[in-house]
Amino acid sequence: MPDILLVEDKESLRRVLRLTLESAGYTVAEAADARAAAQSVAREPFRLVLTDLRMPHGSGLDVLRASKAAASDVPVILMTAYGSIDEAVQAMKEGAHDFLQKPVDSNHLLLLVERALEHMRLRTENVLLREEWSRRYGFPRIVGESDAIKRAVAETQRVAATDTTVLLLGESGTGKELFARAVHHLSPRRDRAFVAINCAAIPETLIESELFGHERGAFTGATERRPGKFELAAGGTIFLDEIGELPLNVQGKLLRAIEEKVVDRIGGRAPVPVDVRIVAATNRDLQTASEAGEFRRDLYFRLAVFPVQIPPLRERGDDAVLLARHFAAQLGRELRKREATLTAEAVARVRTHPWPGNVRELENAIERACILADSDALTPADLGLVANAARAVEVEEAGANFDLSGTLAEAAERAARAVERRKIAGALRAHEGNKTRAAEDLGVSYKTLLTKIKEYDL
Repeated sequence: MPDILLVEDKESLRRVLRLTLESAGYTVAEAADARAAAQSVAREPFRLVLTDLRMPHGSGLDVLRASKAAASDVPVILMTAYGSIDEAVQAMKEGAHDFLQKPVDSNHLLLLVERALEHMRLRTENVLLREEWSRRYGFPRIVGESDAIKRAVAETQRVAATDTTVLLLGESGTGKELFARAVHHLSPRRDRAFVAINCAAIPETLIESELFGHERGAFTGATERRPGKFELAAGGTIFLDEIGELPLNVQGKLLRAIEEKVVDRIGGRAPVPVDVRIVAATNRDLQTASEAGEFRRDLYFRLAVFPVQIPPLRERGDDAVLLARHFAAQLGRELRKREATLTAEAVARVRTHPWPGNVRELENAIERACILADSDALTPADLGLVANAARAVEVEEAGANFDLSGTLAEAAERAARAVERRKIAGALRAHEGNKTRAAEDLGVSYKTLLTKIKEYDL
């Protein structure tokens, strides 16, 4: 296969250009006019096309169009002795790689050819790397061999290539954002923005503005127009984490954004078109919440077009050990400049620990261990598993060992806190770390439970 198709109607110039290119090591095929060139590019592939602009039976623009129709990524360089700004602009608009004035300087020609071929090589290499990554790994940083995680991976791979709305279900810390990023990475929108927003982390008074934006003067403090996350994600993917915590009044506006592909900025006079793919995630049972009137039923059905269940770590068998070793190697390189490992005792503890905080808890434990450990072999003590076991016993016994010092009010407060902590810890264990079910059992809201868990360091 020749490297370059040279299209030039003057035989003497064509011979000179061919010798110049061949002396640089390129193989060259020739065409004397646009018609012959179009037949050549349709018949066989070339790495580059070098064509005159004005010649019989068509023009260089016709050769450019034929080349792009045959192989859109092949660079085309146009030459002309009668060049004009308009012709150059038109050629570049239609996809020409570069534009060369006659008489042609040999060194300049070879430089342009080299740059064009290098540009094509890098583009091809990038596409191949992306395809190889997707084929071999599929997802960024998702580690595991259990049937449960493989099933979630397979489902995500199948839906990623579509534009379907995806609802990721699972406990906190299971890696729902990684799956959301994987959906984006494997989709046709991969080259556009991925915008993530945690609906539970933004105050109720600000969430509408964060999602849909606002106009200047829409409310106190709105000193300028601000686009929302939907507009920032235009053409790409928006990830709505903790979607179950979205206020009811905002849920209706989200439903409109999904159904009509428009958003209304606060204070805006006209709807703003948006083209985004929506991936949502929750650790709540949205169907139950919708039946209880806590979540819009119509929005639930719009979001749950393709639900994917992300399994908790305790249901993934030896994946906890695989993940621990993965994190130890990765975080060891980042924090210690060398990979860390796990002792046999640490592996045994990782395997039997329930990990109520799932993958996030495991990663945090490994990160802390890599910072504090005296050696590269991490022990149960480095991982904090021994301390956690002792603290669980302490919580169990807290109700029988109140500190009665100080005033009655002070002693009563300490006793109440000890009982509250014990009660919450017991509910979390009873429901295997599922905070939604624990909150229902305790008779408190999900947000209240999260606050208490943080307060008591559970």
